[in-house]
Amino acid sequence: MKNYELNLSLDELEKRTHKDYLATKKMLKIGAPEYENLADGDKQALKHLVKAAYILEKINMQLDNHDNLAFKEFLEEEIKNGSRQAELTKILFDAQKGICAIDRETNKISLAKGIEELPGKGLYPTDLTKDEFHRILIKMIKEGKLDQVKKILNQRSVIERIGDELVAVDYIDYFKDDFAQMADELEKAALTSTNNDFNEYLHLQATALRKADPMLDAYADKKWAQLQDTPLEFTITRENYSDEMTESAIENEELKKLLEENHIEVISKDFLGGRVGIVNKKGTAALLKIKEYLPLLASNMPFHEEYEQNISKDQDAKQTMVDVDLVAVTGDVGAYRAGITLAENLPNDDKLSLTIGGGRRNVYHRQIRFISDYEKLQKRLDTILDKDQHKYYLHEADHWFTIGHENTHSLGPNKGTEALGKYKSIIEENKADMGALAFLDILEENGMYTHEQVEQIIVSFAADNFLKSKPTLSQAHRVRSVMQNKFFLQKGAVELTQDGKIHVNIDKMIPTAKEMLTQIIRIQIDADFSKGEKYVLENFVWTDEMEVISQKLKDIDKNLNGRTESELAEHLLNS
Repeated sequence: MKNYELNLSLDELEKRTHKDYLATKKMLKIGAPEYENLADGDKQALKHLVKAAYILEKINMQLDNHDNLAFKEFLEEEIKNGSRQAELTKILFDAQKGICAIDRETNKISLAKGIEELPGKGLYPTDLTKDEFHRILIKMIKEGKLDQVKKILNQRSVIERIGDELVAVDYIDYFKDDFAQMADELEKAALTSTNNDFNEYLHLQATALRKADPMLDAYADKKWAQLQDTPLEFTITRENYSDEMTESAIENEELKKLLEENHIEVISKDFLGGRVGIVNKKGTAALLKIKEYLPLLASNMPFHEEYEQNISKDQDAKQTMVDVDLVAVTGDVGAYRAGITLAENLPNDDKLSLTIGGGRRNVYHRQIRFISDYEKLQKRLDTILDKDQHKYYLHEADHWFTIGHENTHSLGPNKGTEALGKYKSIIEENKADMGALAFLDILEENGMYTHEQVEQIIVSFAADNFLKSKPTLSQAHRVRSVMQNKFFLQKGAVELTQDGKIHVNIDKMIPTAKEMLTQIIRIQIDADFSKGEKYVLENFVWTDEMEVISQKLKDIDKNLNGRTESELAEHLLNS
């Protein structure tokens, strides 16, 4: 067994795992009515889905960092030997699903000395630098090894070093035994689940886990995106926010030119997560109201005649939506690294399932949006928001905003944005936010929201954005918040009062969002890395106003890390 030296002192660990510093999101508990009301067959199926999701967590840990599994084994042994330091370190390891992470202050954390997060995470050899990566790819292209280079720059590959070259292995082949076990669990779930469409999806997904064929995943994703009236939710999430190595290929001018000449696309690698839940019918019915307006919104996107959208004015909105009571979130989707998303819109725009006529699916996380400490939230508002505007702040408005955000991911250019490299995700998340604000007037006119709800969404968004902002150019969701705050302050849509609190000029917010959305879409259409970089860096400005709010928050907001508690999932896992 490999030995490690723990990096955080006992005092630091005691602090980070204290309830005042460690936020907790609780998944469904044993005896939850959502579970008890399920048919017996669905209860049996849920057990197997949970087991599949935890196998996926093991896989993603290896994609995340070469040391993760060995470090986990080390911690477990140290805990057996009575180490309090190891016990507390394990809490953080389980929360962030790995040895390295970023806390809520965007500080990098390593739980072991000498181990740091690499640009290629666990997907590339540990000794591979970006410069060497570029040199090897240039050499391989010049030698005519185009198919190999395409596989290396593909989202499904794990990269190994063979002599002076790199070789790509599809992750299905790389983790063959683990994926086969996952497939077994999905097939067992399909034997008892009460919904035929859901069972068909499980069989398709199980087949895709047994063979390294991206088309099999595409057909499974296509079926998953069509599911609407099912009692259960199971998702293999594939997100690509964290791969800095692959994206760096377009930053080398010689390599970029060779890639363009040979029509080789650079696609950031997937990290895998598992989501298991029970569909909330009432919440889902409320979500589906927006679906009828999506073609209208598509026709109002800036420059909409210049590109194809996943949703257009002349076709049905291929978009399903479900509100889900969460049983478990594992792997990438469950990694509590500065937070867990309120919802996801999948598959991403580079996925095959969209090219074969598939659509998208929005899954909303009920347990993540629940507020566990209203007293703490009120203290934050008292500290940063103009007292006269407290009446507009509503936590539920964050959910309404998220609906707009996730659906805007389906609007705008649906291809070509990979050329924006490491700035792609920042710009895309910015687009989703601005779409959620820019179309509020249209949605109000058409009866989706009342005027009061629109005001609540606007003020709640603005306040939450300042609560989330950090002066560090890392994590797409954090960076976009700073960019937006700077823009809204510059345009006078948000200002600070004499006593240093946020005042939102509500009437200016929608026009300002439309202006920013127009800028973003232009950048996505042009798909020019240098333009994207210029846009992000010019707008990522930590202003004096943000610093005032940040300093105020430091006195009352002590959260550094977070975790999930999955009582029902743990019970099912061990049953």
